[in-house]
Amino acid sequence: METQRQRADVIVPAEIQKQQITIAAEAEAEKRRREAKGEADAIYAKLSAEAKGNLEILSAKGDGYRRIIESCGSDATAASQMLLIEKLQEIVALQTEAIRNIKIDKVTVWDGGTNPNGKTSTANFLSGMMGSLPPLHDVAKMAGLELPEYLGHVAPQEKAPADAPRA
Repeated sequence: METQRQRADVIVPAEIQKQQITIAAEAEAEKRRREAKGEADAIYAKLSAEAKGNLEILSAKGDGYRRIIESCGSDATAASQMLLIEKLQEIVALQTEAIRNIKIDKVTVWDGGTNPNGKTSTANFLSGMMGSLPPLHDVAKMAGLELPEYLGHVAPQEKAPADAPRA
């Protein structure tokens, strides 16, 4: 009988406490699983919405490009040139950005007179500086475009004869 009383006083409460700990741990684990599933569902919903939005954007762009090609008489080359011409201003802006922050505080020119080509050293310097910036037609060529005639044209450079002496 003493054993049964000790069993009732010690072992039964320990078993009850063990079961309470197990139930609490299982409840905590289930809570974490449900929270994780909720977070995963939220992430999935967000990514799904973003994917639908991207699909709508790409679909609208595709329709826009299709209309542009149709307006160019189904000539994809003309349509691509038209799109590149729209970006020409941005291309020129990027090229000018490259030299924008060059600081020229002072330029001192000592001109020694006229050179054999009839230009002064200053004129040669300025011609060289202007020649280092690509003209509009060259920028267009870099982008794979041929500008329309009303924007002018670049005269072909004359090639020196093969037997001409080099300067």
